Amino acid sequence: MLVWSRTGRALTWAFALLLFAVLYGLPIGVIALASISGQWNGVLPSHMTLEHYVNALQGDSLEQLHVSLWTGFVASAVALVSGTWAALALRPLARLPKRLLDVVFFIPSAVPSVSVGLGLLVAFSRPPLLLNGTTLIVLIAHFVLISAFTYGNVSAGLARLPIEFEQVAESLGARPFYRLRRVTLPLVTPYLIAAFSLSFALSMGELGATVMVYPPGWVTMPVGIFALSDRGAIFDAAALTMVLAISTSIVLVGLSHIPTRASPR
Repeated sequence: MLVWSRTGRALTWAFALLLFAVLYGLPIGVIALASISGQWNGVLPSHMTLEHYVNALQGDSLEQLHVSLWTGFVASAVALVSGTWAALALRPLARLPKRLLDVVFFIPSAVPSVSVGLGLLVAFSRPPLLLNGTTLIVLIAHFVLISAFTYGNVSAGLARLPIEFEQVAESLGARPFYRLRRVTLPLVTPYLIAAFSLSFALSMGELGATVMVYPPGWVTMPVGIFALSDRGAIFDAAALTMVLAISTSIVLVGLSHIPTRASPR
């Protein structure tokens, strides 16, 4: 419902800010304080230190950051290519079959990630596809979980693209691949960037399926955070959480500043 009065708008904004502070700001603030705490026996922590960040940026923790970034980029890139291909292929279909195939693509997002990990663990634990204990099974798990969101973003962009642009290019003699490369993809580039960004963020924070299938030499940051908190090293886990959030945010901000040829037109 729209609020027209100045007092009503002020109250609405105040309530929204309070809700945001309680649901988002408070948990993030607690994690940030815990990451620089030496002790926390009272209402506020004491003995502030940066030692936990030093630990988070060296040794196994630094390796986990590299693993998470590499996994996120590779899985998101593959999901972007396959999702874009699927969205382009299903675009000309009639409404009913397209809706049915949409449901098929979105099934992985409706299944708990732990179930996806268990399914992959059972499916690829015996020859001829023995992937158990390999890096590839982690990449497959991330791809399965993020591919639906990539497909959805690209499909939404294609649905908003006026068909007249491609028809004009076709009438001028442009071949299908040329139209795809010079007309369709440049116009949906903002959606491609958004799809990759969302996929990358989801991959960086994925835990349920990863903890089921990861090999000992390929530990992502969420798995490392879970292991630290399980051992009671809450402050180190909090510092690793902040490093994960900051590194993900840096990548997302960088992606948001990628120029697109469609934007200035």
